[in-house]
Amino acid sequence: MTIDLTTEAIAKLSPGELISTLKQVDPADPALAGVDIDVIARAIDPRKLGEDEFADLLGALGDLADGGADLDLATMDAQNFARIVSRASKDQIDAVTSRPGLRERVLDEVFRRMEVHFRSDRSGATRAVVHFRLTGGFTESGEDVYEAVIEDSTCTINKGGTRDPRATVTLGPVEFLKLATGNASAPVLFMTGKLKVKGDLGFAAGFMSLFDIPKA
Repeated sequence: MTIDLTTEAIAKLSPGELISTLKQVDPADPALAGVDIDVIARAIDPRKLGEDEFADLLGALGDLADGGADLDLATMDAQNFARIVSRASKDQIDAVTSRPGLRERVLDEVFRRMEVHFRSDRSGATRAVVHFRLTGGFTESGEDVYEAVIEDSTCTINKGGTRDPRATVTLGPVEFLKLATGNASAPVLFMTGKLKVKGDLGFAAGFMSLFDIPKA
């Protein structure tokens, strides 16, 4: 079967047809040569997808990337990434973050982007460590821990804690993804009990201002 994944062909596929095609195609298929992940991103509106279809889409892209196709989430434009997350429902993101492997792929990518979008011009002489504890994980503690180290006008992300934090932020993956893509407010999440802070509350409150948050 010949698979057509030109920009024009992708635009004509329904979301379900696109997901089905991505699941069937071999990562080495010449049809994937030159396929732009942003074309796929623009063709998808999570609001038209079922709860599991959104996870199926990201999972299919991840599987193809693992197989060598140039469809890694890391190459997706920040605005497209933010748009997809902004339109995804809580249940859809829950479906993504409840799948082992896919959860880590998406969270790892968001934290990687934090390094890229760090605003050194806003950090001044700031030296601080912030731990993010994301609930509902598959670790023994039930939390995925990421560490942001701000020093020498750079931001470095580590998985797990390596230093004592100035602040520890605990929240669910849905809330974190919305926050990191500019689709949620940290003060609102805090006031509604969806985000908890241990340590320097004032610093934690302004932490996200050190980053260029992509707008959908």
